[in-house]
Amino acid sequence: MSKFALVTGATSGIGQAFAERLAADGYDLVITGRRQDRLAEFADSHPEVKVRTVAADLSTEAGLDTVAEICATEPLTMLVNNAGIAHYMPLAELPAAQARELVNVKVLAPTMLTRAVVGGMQARGAGTIINVAGMIAFSGPAPHAQMPRRVVYAGTLAYLVAMSQTLSAELEGTGVIVQVVCPGVVATEFHQRQGIDLSAVPRMTPGDVVTASLRGLELGETVCAPGVQDAGLLQAIFQADLAAFGGQSPELAQRYHTA
Repeated sequence: MSKFALVTGATSGIGQAFAERLAADGYDLVITGRRQDRLAEFADSHPEVKVRTVAADLSTEAGLDTVAEICATEPLTMLVNNAGIAHYMPLAELPAAQARELVNVKVLAPTMLTRAVVGGMQARGAGTIINVAGMIAFSGPAPHAQMPRRVVYAGTLAYLVAMSQTLSAELEGTGVIVQVVCPGVVATEFHQRQGIDLSAVPRMTPGDVVTASLRGLELGETVCAPGVQDAGLLQAIFQADLAAFGGQSPELAQRYHTA
């Protein structure tokens, strides 16, 4: 089976790094993003593989439908759901249009593209789906003073973690592999677009994120955290999740009884 990947948000940062690495590994590509000039520049600089460019805004119904149709009809062996947007601000200050855009790009688009691609991958008995989230997915318990407020953004990333874990279990034995990669702060244009200057903050490179993701696939990791040295920390989270899930009862917990 020939290697054929679709990468969303491929015009910069982690998405571009994925596209570069996959092209070097001999993958033919479909790359999507909002900027046709950057897509064309990438295709022109990689004549060694077939590169199809699709300018699409995944926050719109038309853009999402265009890419979903490709996922449903082309024999993709890998889908990288990378496209993202931040919109960091407290919920009460987040304009409705930006909230909708964020949920469309980081929740609706990965859901619908994965739905579109997974049937064909199952039928072919092979495929890989990579969802790009972030360590902010695990930041929910942080107190007010610890982090800037980014309620919707954190929620979308947490969704990607839960979705990927659940889908990975659902597809066990089918030959289709699911991973969610959760980097920390990465040196990309991502924060600059939000007017956030992180030039003085130590940051991982997009290439390192891709290296971790692809090695994580070899290691069988469903959740890949490129900057977490002790993988046992992640396992402790997952075990606690399952313990809480398994500890429920149809009886009202004692602490909720009135005196």
